[in-house]
Amino acid sequence: MSDSAQFFKNRCEAGQALGAALLPLAATHPLVLALPRGGVPVAFEVAQALNAEMDLLFVRKIGMPGHEEYGLGAVVDGAAPQVVLDQAILRAMQIDAQTIQTVVDRQLREIERQRWLYTGNRQPRPVTGRVVIVVDDGIATGGTMRAALQALRRNHPARLVLAVPVAAPDSLQLLSDECDQVVSLIQPARLAAVGAFYEDFSQVEDTEVMRLIEAADQRENARSAGAGRKVPKQA
Repeated sequence: MSDSAQFFKNRCEAGQALGAALLPLAATHPLVLALPRGGVPVAFEVAQALNAEMDLLFVRKIGMPGHEEYGLGAVVDGAAPQVVLDQAILRAMQIDAQTIQTVVDRQLREIERQRWLYTGNRQPRPVTGRVVIVVDDGIATGGTMRAALQALRRNHPARLVLAVPVAAPDSLQLLSDECDQVVSLIQPARLAAVGAFYEDFSQVEDTEVMRLIEAADQRENARSAGAGRKVPKQA
């Protein structure tokens, strides 16, 4: 859909529509990664439609010391966490490696805290060799998503897919270089705010994220148990 008059009732409905568009990937047994918190309800519906595993993908900005609003890169969570840095800015600002490492370590600790809050002691699901679908509730500028895709690519997924209900076309064009496939249902010519394309775009609370992750884990455990059952031989 490209008509900017289109909108979704809520993130759940957006996820259902996105899941339908991604159904051709179901046979690949993909891993669905959600950017918390807004991407989680969307990704939950996508994972359900595809009967797929779901996990969270945390991205933390690396800000310039003393001017944290100025981004130098990002730390991206996962079984093998990655650091994405803008080397040109680092050279221009003459920021030494130890200073950056201090910021990276702090952001890694924050990622660890968030992951523990949402998933307990469960380890991140590996992406190497798998079809990976990265989901958020929408993309305006795409800076955070770009870092996420670059980091995931370093971990060698078999195929990397970006899937969002709504996104700015210019941002999608840039992000398409970082992945193998882009799926976006609404691409308005002008996107001032992602929330304008949802009737209900209220904040997703921590408790809702935890509930959905638990439900996704239970669904995956049930699927794995069912797949592991042997059909008894007939006498």
